[in-house]
Amino acid sequence: MAEAAFSKLGTFFFTSKPSPLSTYLLVLILCILGFYTLHYPHPTLLQSNSQNAPRFRQIFLSSASNDTLASYLRALTQHPHLAGTKPSLDTTHYVLSHFKELGLETRTAQYRALLSYPVHSSLSAHFSDDTVLDLPLTDFTQGTRDVVLPYHAYSPSGSAYAKAVFVNYGTDDDYRALGILGVNVSGCVVIARKGDLPRGVVVRKAEAHGAVAMLLYAEGDGFRKGFERGTVMKGVGDPLSPGWAGVDGGESLDLEDTEVLKRFPKIPSMPLSAEAAEVILGSLGGAPFPSEWRNGIGHVGPGPTILNFTYQDGMTLSSIRLRATNNFPSHGLAGEWHLRKSQEKTKEIFRVWRGLEEPDRHVLLGNHRDAWTYGAVDPNSGTAALLDIARRYALLMRLGWQPRRTIILCSWDAEEFGMIGSTEWVEQNLINLGPKAVVYLNVDCAVQGPGFFVGATPQLDNLLHEVTKKVKDPDSEGATVYERWAATNIGIHIQRLSGVDSDFAPFLQHAGVPSVDLYYGRDFPVYHTAFDSYNWMTNCGDPLFQRHVAVAGIWGILALHLADDSILPFNYLSYADQLQGYKNILSNFLDGSVSLHPLTTSIQELAYAAKEAENEAKILQKQETTGDSVVLKKRALNDRLMLAERGFLDADGLQGRQWFKHLIYGPPSDYESKLVFFPGVADAISGSARMSRKERKAAIQHEIWRAARAIQRAARALKGELT
Repeated sequence: MAEAAFSKLGTFFFTSKPSPLSTYLLVLILCILGFYTLHYPHPTLLQSNSQNAPRFRQIFLSSASNDTLASYLRALTQHPHLAGTKPSLDTTHYVLSHFKELGLETRTAQYRALLSYPVHSSLSAHFSDDTVLDLPLTDFTQGTRDVVLPYHAYSPSGSAYAKAVFVNYGTDDDYRALGILGVNVSGCVVIARKGDLPRGVVVRKAEAHGAVAMLLYAEGDGFRKGFERGTVMKGVGDPLSPGWAGVDGGESLDLEDTEVLKRFPKIPSMPLSAEAAEVILGSLGGAPFPSEWRNGIGHVGPGPTILNFTYQDGMTLSSIRLRATNNFPSHGLAGEWHLRKSQEKTKEIFRVWRGLEEPDRHVLLGNHRDAWTYGAVDPNSGTAALLDIARRYALLMRLGWQPRRTIILCSWDAEEFGMIGSTEWVEQNLINLGPKAVVYLNVDCAVQGPGFFVGATPQLDNLLHEVTKKVKDPDSEGATVYERWAATNIGIHIQRLSGVDSDFAPFLQHAGVPSVDLYYGRDFPVYHTAFDSYNWMTNCGDPLFQRHVAVAGIWGILALHLADDSILPFNYLSYADQLQGYKNILSNFLDGSVSLHPLTTSIQELAYAAKEAENEAKILQKQETTGDSVVLKKRALNDRLMLAERGFLDADGLQGRQWFKHLIYGPPSDYESKLVFFPGVADAISGSARMSRKERKAAIQHEIWRAARAIQRAARALKGELT
């Protein structure tokens, strides 16, 4: 088409001496044709790319290498690399160099962020026989002196000299059980074991019950000396720039601002090893364990053991910077640490493959690279997989592949402090993500142990089924991941993404981008401890790196389908079915005074729109022609499929937590809520206990209407028509 046009232009313009006007027209027409050729390639080329897509996917799978993945992980875990430290800078350079060596486009972005580090901590137990025991607050061994001391990021500084009391998992039910026994935790140092509640929520519940400090331990198999580090900040992103990116010259709240302070607990807390916890718990008297508590043998206190607790945090207005200079100094029992006061920044890294036909549509794959310690599981098993996908995509490029849509590999910083790097980037790029982001595919801990797990928004369910049928299972000879997955006790189960667990949160819950989160293994005993090392991975997690190969294969093939399929493989009938299931569950939580009819009608509307979109896709896929009309029809359908997820967003967000915009998936304000969907409705149900019956009904009904309107917006986006 373009060749013929250029030929005719040459015949017309160069058979006689060109005038200035004809020269101008020639240049204008050449520019238009150039634009057309760039954005709408020749149909033969489009058809060739489509025909070769299965071959390129097979090459991608066959080019996997266990040894290569192992070498990446070994290099990434040579030293601890907590965000803001010099070793973290070395890890940044390693990832950046790997991307650059593969050629093509590599970008970086930097953000200011408030991070906290420990300055001093100590803990001693004073027993009833007048003996005193200084409890060790380290889990590093010889040769691991750069591991950060165990601490809770964003814990306030404080000291306490008070009786110890055990609160089980620190849930509302646990405090009620203690109340029945007459146990009052007010004025005590509370000890809890890790359960399903986020650590920050556990600390706040202890604070609400009058505790003066909190110690939290994890029960690990064989790693009883480990201390689980982590953040206790509420929400995600830099607390000094809530809702906007923390960039140089931009607005930054003061550390004493009430909006900042409400993100942090008011009582100090620290992690404790299971070994140290046993020593304290074994010395407690008072009431016996409630019978309903697991392993309920012993006494809960308070006392007679008294704990002398001190923690000093180094949280400052300065942020982390790529050029962070100082290693952590050596430390002893008390854990003295120096405070870095230089201006510092997070650094995000992006590897870009420009789309041939739709360069303005983006498929994003993301993993964070910062770790509390060595990070062999969390997160660098995922980082190794990301680097290997980059290597294999570069191989496909050399063989002639170019994606239809743009693929971006994202390496995030400071995730461990609260998804800071990804959140700042999403906030800065929100206006472009809206019309351009097709999907976000997240892998945090790629390999934690055996068993395949995945969370996703429902329109991606069918694609996940199909892709896992093409990837070999790492633990079963001759079987696929899908076959092994289906054979488990719970069968094919795709979790949903309501939690604030990893970097998918800002993409889905703030920007409304369809998302996936992949991993092998439900959990692992060395989580956030100094034992999360390459040795643990090679001895326990994935000795042969076959699970790494499987995750990288699923991740990479998902992206190839989403980047190369002429029609996006989104199925909103799955979404409608899931929403119908949610409505049925919700009906069991409510009495007849609240109407679910708005949800019923909106879900029916979405199901109808989804069926129409599915039929339209089938018709377009059968059309062999690649003319402009068909290309434009596919583009229009793809845009509707992409934008439907944005319909679930509400500009006002969740009440009291406006940053969270998604009304189907998001964290409830009450983490003990039984509802893991419709977070606004869940909040209204849990928050209405102090209301009158009339007020309670009105609050719940309003949130049901809001959710129904969100579903209607998604349906109308899928239809693509004005009312």
